[in-house]
Amino acid sequence: MSISSWAQVRPVILVLGDSLSAEYGLPRGTGWVSLLEEQLSVEKSPWTVFNASISGETSSGGLSRLPTLLNQKKPGIVLIELGANDALRGLPVNQTEANLRKMIQMSKKSGTKVLLCGIQIPSNYGQAYTTQFKKLYPQIANQEHVELLPFFLEGVATRPELFQADRLHPNVAAQSIIFKNVWGSMAPYSNLLKKIP
Repeated sequence: MSISSWAQVRPVILVLGDSLSAEYGLPRGTGWVSLLEEQLSVEKSPWTVFNASISGETSSGGLSRLPTLLNQKKPGIVLIELGANDALRGLPVNQTEANLRKMIQMSKKSGTKVLLCGIQIPSNYGQAYTTQFKKLYPQIANQEHVELLPFFLEGVATRPELFQADRLHPNVAAQSIIFKNVWGSMAPYSNLLKKIP
């Protein structure tokens, strides 16, 4: 098999996220997505990763870009890490929910498996909004029957030393923890990742 035809059959993991996945403020190649690529390489997995994350991305932005990405990349797995910027802008939770749900349904319709990465926001956004937001991800994952990482920043969020100076974006030291969170939640796909589907 030639290199070019091998490249065409290599299955793709599409990461659709915001600055938390786009290496914002980090040296290139040090983010959790790069660590995921390294892990797949170590395990001699045929899968490759395409990082379509953009700093500042909202769930509506992700939804608008997804059809083209599904069509061009034909991923076998989509990791959705969106919603934090919706919260920063104070967008209605039901709007975020509708966008995430549409992305999941669109992905599933194309034959793609989904991992939804849960985001939680600080309580200074108001108790009601914070609680609604926290419940949002498990609810969608349960109703849409997709895999869930309950809290993307588990083990990071409560540790100030793992954040950059803006106190919003995790630093290099945090990336291995985030990677472990994601990798652990991908366990149901471990057999799939060993072969070309």
